[in-house]
Amino acid sequence: MTGVSLSSADLDPRRRRILFRCWHRGIREMDLVFGQFAEKEIATLSETELDEFETVMAEEDNDLVRWIMGTWPVPERFQTPMFERLAAYKPDFEYPADALPRNA
Repeated sequence: MTGVSLSSADLDPRRRRILFRCWHRGIREMDLVFGQFAEKEIATLSETELDEFETVMAEEDNDLVRWIMGTWPVPERFQTPMFERLAAYKPDFEYPADALPRNA
């Protein structure tokens, strides 16, 4: 998935803003994680869950990618069901062997 496929027409302004921000993070890996999560979950998140999601979104992308990929431990404040749900959307960032450039 490379962009928004969910129509935001039926979403309230807050959810539309969050959905847009999820797909425009600045680091492509985080666009994919946050964007895919929002595509599936944004319409059903409670206000409390939206608050928590926005708190996570406020963190630096470089830190988030390390936490989600497991290269850094997740800070205790983010060891929550919401962060676990978000981290479950991590796409496969590895290239298939047949897609790598071949040495001539």
